[in-house]
Amino acid sequence: MCQQVTVLVVDDDAQLRELLKEFLMRNGFSVCLAENVDTAQNLLQEKTFRAIILDVMLPGKTGIEWTRDIKTQGIATPILLLTARAQPEERVFGLEAGADDYLSKPFEPKELLLRLRNLMKRARSGDSSPFLKLGSQTIDLRTGCILSKESEEAECFLSSTELALLRSFASRMGEPLSREELSKLSGGSISERSVDVQITRLRQKIEVDSSRPRFIQTVRHKGYVLWADEDM
Repeated sequence: MCQQVTVLVVDDDAQLRELLKEFLMRNGFSVCLAENVDTAQNLLQEKTFRAIILDVMLPGKTGIEWTRDIKTQGIATPILLLTARAQPEERVFGLEAGADDYLSKPFEPKELLLRLRNLMKRARSGDSSPFLKLGSQTIDLRTGCILSKESEEAECFLSSTELALLRSFASRMGEPLSREELSKLSGGSISERSVDVQITRLRQKIEVDSSRPRFIQTVRHKGYVLWADEDM
């Protein structure tokens, strides 16, 4: 029986399930385990979880498929996907399905703990996902790493200045922003005079054709605006 459950761990590796349970319990969590989606779905109907740690490669329905089902049901429980290091496309597909974060196997238990706590903190505060979807790219707004379906590896791509600019845009998605506003939103790390230069550099990294930008567009007499696919 699982009482006062906080975290649901779903993985078909029995040894890993038990290791995660022991580690998480040592760090103050109550844990419930499932070896497949069917078992996990039954538990989800019976219990309220604060987070789900979910392996992608499961027998029967995959973790990505179940993530999509959960979000379709309107369940807001944050999901941390465990993905194979050799398959970065899983991370992109998982985030598109509605996962809140991912962690590549093998991983450091302390990193999993940190990510899990951050997920719960964001869920409590109502903060939005730290991932920005632009075309086939998914950008981690915490690190500047870009995940692409076409790439075999995730690459830390954006400079700190470019990342500050993209975060500024993401905070006001679909809203035209002047150079002055972008400078203020970046915390002063970008001067008004350097905004145009930084936008040119950012476009070269996130646009297929930077001469015909799809995501960061110029708005005459107003400045610039960031559009994600769903906003276009």
